[in-house]
Amino acid sequence: MATTPVRIEGDLDGRSRWMWLVKWLLAIPHYIILFFLWVAFLLLTVVAFVGILINARYPGWIFRFNLGVLRWSWRVDYYGYAVLGTDRYPPFTLGAAEDYPARLYIAEPGRLSRGLVLVKWWLLAIPHYLVLMAFLGGTTFVVMDGGDKGYGAVAAEAAASGIGLTTVLLLIVAVALLFTGRYPQGLFDLLMGIARWAIRVGAYVALMTDTYPPFRLDQGGREPLAQDPQSGADTPPRAPSGTV
Repeated sequence: MATTPVRIEGDLDGRSRWMWLVKWLLAIPHYIILFFLWVAFLLLTVVAFVGILINARYPGWIFRFNLGVLRWSWRVDYYGYAVLGTDRYPPFTLGAAEDYPARLYIAEPGRLSRGLVLVKWWLLAIPHYLVLMAFLGGTTFVVMDGGDKGYGAVAAEAAASGIGLTTVLLLIVAVALLFTGRYPQGLFDLLMGIARWAIRVGAYVALMTDTYPPFRLDQGGREPLAQDPQSGADTPPRAPSGTV
């Protein structure tokens, strides 16, 4: 299995029955800061777009800032209503925060295609947008294999008008936490797979990589095993060269 320049990790941490009820309130300071960070992210992505057109390079300082915004957002999403994966409050930092349960790495690109920068963020990404509409909120039926961790071959099906698969799964997680204090491992793995898909697409449309996101739901807290092309054996994924 080929690796991608984007690596997303999450450690399931925390078993509070009720914390999810107030996280929306506790995270308000992060939401306020992230609003302004995302405004800067969008403006700097336009600058990076021009830079790639001129010299086929993503300006390094912009890449590092935008990566910081993605990391901050991922930590808040992981804490909040994308995964509910931890009760540890996210740090206020653009840095890597290696000791936090949610981590994000993206390999800083070298030379980028001038041609792709014109089409990948709107035209080439359309198939992924359609998939993510169903995951995160849309009008499409989605049927996913729940894996072998307590779900076997049972399919998780969500159909809604404006309600995505993620919302349905999080509601189930919230009820499970409230009444049992346990987070179903299979649901965690599936939510991580959806988040991983979304972040890979986000990095691609933000022009941070030319590597097309795979149509693959890589579930679990860690990236899947990569296959050694010589031996065919599964090996732990390595950080892409230049990862920051």
